[in-house]
Amino acid sequence: MRKKIVAGNWKMNKTPKEAVALAEMLKPKVATDNSQVIFCVPYVDLIPVAEVLKGTNILLGAENLHFEDKGAYTGEISAPMLKEIGVKCVVIGHSERREYFAETDETVNKKVVKALEYGLLPIMCCGESLAEREDGITIEKIRIQIKKGMKGLSKDDAKKVVVAYEPIWAIGTGRVATTEQAQEVCHAIRVVLGELFGEDTAQEISILYGGSVSAANAAELFKMEDIDGGLVGGASLKEDFEVIAKA
Repeated sequence: MRKKIVAGNWKMNKTPKEAVALAEMLKPKVATDNSQVIFCVPYVDLIPVAEVLKGTNILLGAENLHFEDKGAYTGEISAPMLKEIGVKCVVIGHSERREYFAETDETVNKKVVKALEYGLLPIMCCGESLAEREDGITIEKIRIQIKKGMKGLSKDDAKKVVVAYEPIWAIGTGRVATTEQAQEVCHAIRVVLGELFGEDTAQEISILYGGSVSAANAAELFKMEDIDGGLVGGASLKEDFEVIAKA
């Protein structure tokens, strides 16, 4: 059985006080034994939210990390720093990081390797732009991102990675891929994972869908054979996240 995962990506929202209030509000609502819930929060919120989550089965996640342990990388945060304060997982290669901060498939790969080195669960993102979808090259784009992002991993390492498919045209736009579109790409991801690591390994890797996931569409999306949960943006900042987490 693949693990069902619902991860909230708070992005650049919530001051530490606001983050504590939100985590306190959501904590009893999203408690569930049916899926693994994760709060991925801004760096300054990690320590206070870690305190709120103590004694729960909700995991604390970061939204990024650097691929070096330490050094002259002003403004960056390393895996050992995250590990020491109780972070359990980290979002890597989100389309906003790729678009605004020059993330590449190569840096994504380095970050995935580093996260695994420190026992952090990488949530590795992939996705196509609207132009790429209209040009009919969605699957090709996704296959390249998976192959490059997971380059050099062993089968055992691959099992410790979560893949999140987020069509860029659906992130924060209110547009959402149809369940069929989402399933088609998530199935293609599982196919390429099978080519890289073997079918048995591919069947153990959780694949999430992200891109305007809401309380209204979560249950339908999560019923799809190759969709094992969601990476949720705006809706993770609202009470609606309860419905999504339990979907």
